[in-house]
Amino acid sequence: MTIKQEDVVRWIKASADVLHENRDYLTKLDAAIGDADHGANMDRGFRAVISKADEFADKDIGTIFKTVGMTLLSTVGGAGGPLYGTFFLQMGMKTAGKMELSLEDWTTALEAAVNGVVMRGKAELGDKTMVDALTPALNALRKAVEENRSIDEALQAAAQAAKEGMEATTPLVARKGRASYLGPRSAGHQDPGATSSYLLLQAATHTLGSNDRPSQ
Repeated sequence: MTIKQEDVVRWIKASADVLHENRDYLTKLDAAIGDADHGANMDRGFRAVISKADEFADKDIGTIFKTVGMTLLSTVGGAGGPLYGTFFLQMGMKTAGKMELSLEDWTTALEAAVNGVVMRGKAELGDKTMVDALTPALNALRKAVEENRSIDEALQAAAQAAKEGMEATTPLVARKGRASYLGPRSAGHQDPGATSSYLLLQAATHTLGSNDRPSQ
């Protein structure tokens, strides 16, 4: 089984939906340790992406990801725009010209995306950022590739690892971004960026794997 171009389009649309549904939740998380705008920013950015969805029909996966990345860069405020913009642009570079992806292709693309976020944000595991959800997810994907697991199993493992990483940010003291200004007071709050990253990877389990695909 492979991840097809139409599956990627469905993932982008599902991501926009889940971010819209969780807009207030993400804003509440961000209000505790940030500028209280992460939910609104991510929702606005992905609404802008969806407004361009008609352009995706005959485009390769790399072009779709690049379009998403450029749109997020231009519409998402705060740190989210550069970071998520970089995430999708890096995925686009690794999937250029492809109309379908193997699990190895997906893993390679996500690895480039995570590395791009790390470089852009200068964040490491444990800094209480989106990296704390993305890095465990990437490690889970790598393990799935090594074990020759199915795409469904790999996506589920990645989402579960991201969830655990997201939850593990709660006791951490932030070392990057607006939250770092709070010092020890940032502990006890789940990181909003790690949460939005988890939501994207959870959406992937319903759209990129075979379980919930519509019958052909």
